[in-house]
Amino acid sequence: MLAFRARYVFPIDSPPIRDGLVAIDHDRIIAVGQADSLALNDFLPAARDLGDVAILPGLINPHTHLEFSDLSQPLGTPGMAFPGWIRLVVANRRSKSLAPNVDPMACGIAESTQHGVTAVGEIASAPWQRAASLPVEITEFCEFINIRPDDDERYQTAVRAVTGGAVGDRPIRWNDEFRPALSPHAPYSVRPEMIFKAAQISSQRRIPLALHLAESREELTLLRDGAGSLVDLMKDFGQWDSAAIPRDSKPMDYLQMLAEADRALVIHGNYLSDADIDFLAGRGQHMSVVYCPRTHAFFGHDPYPLSRMQAAGVNVAIGTDSRASSPDLSLLNEVRFAAAQHLGVSPLSFIWMITAGAATALGRNHEIGTISPGKFADLAMMTLPRSDAADPYELLLDPTCKSVATVFRGRFVHGGQELLNPSG
Repeated sequence: MLAFRARYVFPIDSPPIRDGLVAIDHDRIIAVGQADSLALNDFLPAARDLGDVAILPGLINPHTHLEFSDLSQPLGTPGMAFPGWIRLVVANRRSKSLAPNVDPMACGIAESTQHGVTAVGEIASAPWQRAASLPVEITEFCEFINIRPDDDERYQTAVRAVTGGAVGDRPIRWNDEFRPALSPHAPYSVRPEMIFKAAQISSQRRIPLALHLAESREELTLLRDGAGSLVDLMKDFGQWDSAAIPRDSKPMDYLQMLAEADRALVIHGNYLSDADIDFLAGRGQHMSVVYCPRTHAFFGHDPYPLSRMQAAGVNVAIGTDSRASSPDLSLLNEVRFAAAQHLGVSPLSFIWMITAGAATALGRNHEIGTISPGKFADLAMMTLPRSDAADPYELLLDPTCKSVATVFRGRFVHGGQELLNPSG
């Protein structure tokens, strides 16, 4: 059993606790509150005093592509056309087959834990063979492209992975640390009927579903007219069928399909209309939008409708996307960047979007996302600035606030040595 005392504890589902204490037993939280309260009196003598530190729930990144975690900078240049960037992504992916000893997944997992992340929604272009033990919880969205009716190999592979737990003769062992999910890639790369089938599998299997939707202006043009630079892209890849998508289609057609899923994540949603937002607002317990602020800025998209979504009641989470379009995998850097763009959104809302809101998006809010007795002992420990603030959440947006340790299922997976052995 361990107990930690800190300048602030942020349970997220209740107000910040100054001079707070969190007690854990094995992999579960057993108590949280003010350190000198009578209820926590038994834990106080053995508690490790972390000093000028904040304890948060382990941060949750609901959308990333870890396969690009070996990149030192984003692909291409800021403001470039989206289809041109996709070409660079495909070229990078193909080049990796020539370098089998490179392990970007390990790089991405290590970087995530260094930034206080304990759960990830990973888009996997091919089912990943995990190590025996992981320092983070991974929800693996097995992705497929299926726009041509005569080419469903990737669809079949993804479905076998999530329903049979095997790819070929290789078993995939799903558990609480490595969970199955499904991801039809995008409206321009998957036929509508296959997206609907995926939503039905999500409902039957009670697994999450993710779709890149309303991501770019080019996507809207393709849906409406069946033309444009994304069509040229898919033709060049030999992946286009002019009859696949009905003309005058729009994101709402896809939202209605996603509504059939057990849990649906609308990835990006940069160009959702007011009607789309209102549709999502009434379905916040099983439909979420994942906003990727720095990727959004990289492409120079129109201003993101975050305030409109929040006012309507949409569950919005924040993700990093990948290093192919963002400089790192730090969720705190994402929310700090977003806070500078959306001055009317509260600091609490931003932290909510990388903890409780992200847990809801992944369907894990009963186990992670807040510091609550009974939930998994996943914690992020952050240094705090010496100054104070009327709203303690503002301290977390200060650029000097850095991750010092990460606890996953009750064990340190980043830092912690100096906390447990201050004399050594």
